[in-house]
Amino acid sequence: MARQERAEVTREAILDGAARAFDVAGFQGTSLSDILKEAGVTKGALYFHFASKEALREALVAEQFAVWSPFRNVPDPGVQTVIDLLHSMAKSLQENERVRAGIRLVVEQSTQKGANPAPYLTWIDLFRTCLTQAQGRGDVKPEVDVDSVAKFIVGCWTGLQLTSDVLTGRQDLTRRTSDMWNLLLPALVPPRRMKRFLPDGSPEVLAKALAGRGSAGEDGDHE
Repeated sequence: MARQERAEVTREAILDGAARAFDVAGFQGTSLSDILKEAGVTKGALYFHFASKEALREALVAEQFAVWSPFRNVPDPGVQTVIDLLHSMAKSLQENERVRAGIRLVVEQSTQKGANPAPYLTWIDLFRTCLTQAQGRGDVKPEVDVDSVAKFIVGCWTGLQLTSDVLTGRQDLTRRTSDMWNLLLPALVPPRRMKRFLPDGSPEVLAKALAGRGSAGEDGDHE
């Protein structure tokens, strides 16, 4: 194995080990020794890739945005894109330790003084962009304030996934995400457009996104 490949394998092992440790004990409850034990690497190897425990935290917080990668080439992002993104995130939280750890770290930071708003603002901006384009096509009611809706969706789903984690270990998160959309869509979408959208997510889009290949479909696929 080439040196660059070995370095990448080591980096991935460190992120996986840190994710397992942070997911169980959080940032303050996890020591570098815990991470080294989980990752099976030396301290020198860890510091070669990450300057500090804080740098590891930031790398894992960024992992949640990997869910957006399969959707980047959507020709006409809109309402269904936001629905599918949240369902994809729900699946990632159930199955992906890195995403789970990253979300826990964001929530922990949110309760501290000088909390970092960047992850929330990134999701709000992404959803606002999708909904603005949808509104321009008539898929969102003209009187709807898409900025307020984007902030509401982020806040609502953040609380929803935390509640799901406490009550069921996120086992019901996909169903709760569908419930949220069943309640929200009638307030957001004109009645004549409702049949275009799938509150449970687009099966083919989610399959491709979760497999990490292909591109998401357009909202118009569901007419």
